[in-house]
Amino acid sequence: MAQSKVRSYIGFCFKSGKITLGSSAIGTLKGGVFLLILDGKAKKNSLRYAIKYKNKFSCPLLICKDDFEEVVKKPLCRLAAVRDKSLAEAILNSGDVSYELYTEGGE
Repeated sequence: MAQSKVRSYIGFCFKSGKITLGSSAIGTLKGGVFLLILDGKAKKNSLRYAIKYKNKFSCPLLICKDDFEEVVKKPLCRLAAVRDKSLAEAILNSGDVSYELYTEGGE
């Protein structure tokens, strides 16, 4: 099976060290977050953190309908922050149907 463009871009984020995994680690960042990606199977609490960080960093939030833990290669991970502007834009413009932009208002 061919790997999706988004998975490839996330792989590039790992190679360049431009991705942060987990809400606790993301909470320590001061800025420089261009995209948040949330596991589509995440519970309300994880969504609440994602919306909080979306507002803090003024960046888009994508919901992953794919197997998120496999994509980020970390068990029990529900949230990832992309810290590279061009890779974030590439992910957003990929048109991958396994990812959808979160558009509802914040809490």
